[in-house]
Amino acid sequence: MAVITISRQYGSGGDQIAARVCEMLGYRYFDKRLMAQVAAEVGLSPTEVVDFSEENYQVRSFLERLMGWRRGSRVVAQVATWTEAPSGARSREVAALDETHGIALVQSAIEAAYKHDNVVIVGRGGQAFLKKLPGVLHVRIEAPLEARYQRIQERENVSLTEAREAALKYDRAAADYLERFYHINWADSLLYDLVINTGRLGIEAAAHLIVNAVGYLPQPEAAEETGE
Repeated sequence: MAVITISRQYGSGGDQIAARVCEMLGYRYFDKRLMAQVAAEVGLSPTEVVDFSEENYQVRSFLERLMGWRRGSRVVAQVATWTEAPSGARSREVAALDETHGIALVQSAIEAAYKHDNVVIVGRGGQAFLKKLPGVLHVRIEAPLEARYQRIQERENVSLTEAREAALKYDRAAADYLERFYHINWADSLLYDLVINTGRLGIEAAAHLIVNAVGYLPQPEAAEETGE
């Protein structure tokens, strides 16, 4: 039927909404497990799957920006593979993946998931990478700062100060991630078909809005016929 991308502020309830939408529609949640399942379709083994998302992206330091460090120079993961010699002896090789390769692997997995259809992709630049493709609904989940701080505090059992720091840290990383690799403004409302404020609406109401919107989304065949 469709692919749904969800961009969310930390503490806005986006992950819970995505999970609820998956339950309601019978869609799959795009996570490390699903990435491993589609890896074979793009020529990757499960051990080569690297989930280089906003959560494990570190904002470039002032020194990196000042010195103009080459994009992709920062190592994001170590990938281990086994090779077998003609003699039958097996050896383990470890390769370091930088940011450029990490993004490419995530994009390959997203592309494979898009071809499967019926999937919810949270973060990872889905709204940018799948921007021009038909059959995709792009959703943005937001909430007022105070509401987000309170949710984080209750969910993670941390102080209000720690909750505030966590929210601001994630927001900076997500914004920098999308600006650096996709050259877009994370908060630009025109990137999304639906923007939901969960400060007024709860998880269930937000999920129903998304499910309802999917029903109005032009399907790829219809879009091709109308030239959209």
